[in-house]
Amino acid sequence: MHERAVTFSERARERYGFEPEVEEFPEGTKTAADAAEAVGCDVAQIASSLVFDVDGSLVVSVTSGANRVSEGALGNAFDVPAANVSMADPDRIRDEIGWSIGGVPPFCHDRSVPVLVDETLLEYETVWAAAGTPEAVFPIDPETLKANADGEVTSVVE
Repeated sequence: MHERAVTFSERARERYGFEPEVEEFPEGTKTAADAAEAVGCDVAQIASSLVFDVDGSLVVSVTSGANRVSEGALGNAFDVPAANVSMADPDRIRDEIGWSIGGVPPFCHDRSVPVLVDETLLEYETVWAAAGTPEAVFPIDPETLKANADGEVTSVVE
């Protein structure tokens, strides 16, 4: 297993008593469609952790692969104009969250940041999220994901 996936697994076990069943796909799971095809699930069951800069603060949006985040809706969730919301810089994500884009898990970040969970994910028994690399994913029930991420369920999608 890739060392970053091992790091994620260790953190999940130590912080939450959660043992992720990490699966790795050498061909990659960079897009929600790629991940869904690799694991054999609906694209809506892919829990994509996207990191945004919201008025200077980092926010993680764990969004169903079937949906697209609306910067306006994300801004509304924090009472910030859409003009002040953008995808976060990859270097900043790595430096502050501790993970590289494409492999950001929904929890086990280097520091605490607000996490918003797409309500669409709650429609499924199991969703799949990144486990530290673009090639590694793990299954989880959405309620456990929400609890471990200390996430707030909201709609920030188009």
